[in-house]
Amino acid sequence: MHILAVLPLIGLAAAHTAFTTLYVDGQNQGDGVCVRMNRDPKTATFPIEPLSSGDVTCGIDGEKGVARVCPARSSSTLTFEFREYPDGSQPGVLDRSHKGPCAVYMKRVDDATADNNAAGDGWFKIWQSDYDASAGEWCTERIIDNNGHLSVVIPDDIQAGYYLVRPELLALHSAQDDPPDPQFYVGCAQIFVQSSGTASPSTVSIGEGTYDLGIPGMTYNIYQDPLPPYPMYGPPVYQSRQTKRSVNKRAPMVQQIGLKPDGCILQRDNWCAFEVPSYNDQQGCWHAVDKCWEQNDECWETAYPTGGQNCHIWEEKCHKLNDSCNNGAFSGPPDAGKDLTPPAPPLKGSATVFKRDHRQFRRGHV
Repeated sequence: MHILAVLPLIGLAAAHTAFTTLYVDGQNQGDGVCVRMNRDPKTATFPIEPLSSGDVTCGIDGEKGVARVCPARSSSTLTFEFREYPDGSQPGVLDRSHKGPCAVYMKRVDDATADNNAAGDGWFKIWQSDYDASAGEWCTERIIDNNGHLSVVIPDDIQAGYYLVRPELLALHSAQDDPPDPQFYVGCAQIFVQSSGTASPSTVSIGEGTYDLGIPGMTYNIYQDPLPPYPMYGPPVYQSRQTKRSVNKRAPMVQQIGLKPDGCILQRDNWCAFEVPSYNDQQGCWHAVDKCWEQNDECWETAYPTGGQNCHIWEEKCHKLNDSCNNGAFSGPPDAGKDLTPPAPPLKGSATVFKRDHRQFRRGHV
């Protein structure tokens, strides 16, 4: 195949997107930290196929829990970052032709790190946005204009506990085709909500067969002029009870699961590196070097599509240990226990929640 024939295919693959990074009240939790995502870098940004797939719940590999759970509070702002290139090696969010609505759901679970707890009942919608008639933009376009960031506020009256949070983008650029091809991009974050609330919102099931082409919003033609109101699918957005809110007077629930492990000195998504054994002789020095390189291999081999940038830091540590042993410095390790995790970069967009133009909204159905 000629190179020129391959280029369009590369462009199409790169036009997709993935949820990579969670921010809590504007604080970057770290690339991939607390995020369930497709572990295959080659397909991490691909849409869910087929439309009826159970992967629509939290994406491919979305039933695999991750080790970390990020703490938040009721009324905290959660910001989800979407990237065209999950490791941030190149700029980009999503091809602008991929226009469509967005929604965010939550589900309370016993253990956010557990496997096989995403699909099924328990989901409630906390936010949605479709077409903003005043701005002439779809939700996906607003995310692109905001450097890939989408923000929501956790309802202020829900119960404390562990939750999965599911941002969902729907691209409708091929929804009018024959056959129609609506494209979902989803992922899930694992959080613990500190709250004194007692509310239990009504829930729906999300999983295999949730979406099909019989739902009007799946085959909506975005190229119509003028655009008719979009028939938003799914349940209504949960509305917090803002007055006479019931308060749980029991002892507050405390996060016990998914905390950063004691002794973790380098984070890479949900993986941690730990200090090598201390030593005071030649044999111990080289043993520490071996243990360092073992963790280095694990760092690279298990890296998420968000990348192994922090593995370079650990690799440098191993080289320095190796040099120390070669130079006869048999007491160590140097800088034992020093946290090597670099500060996470600040939010490069607004954490303001997008407002919807209600004139263009219609409730659909699942």
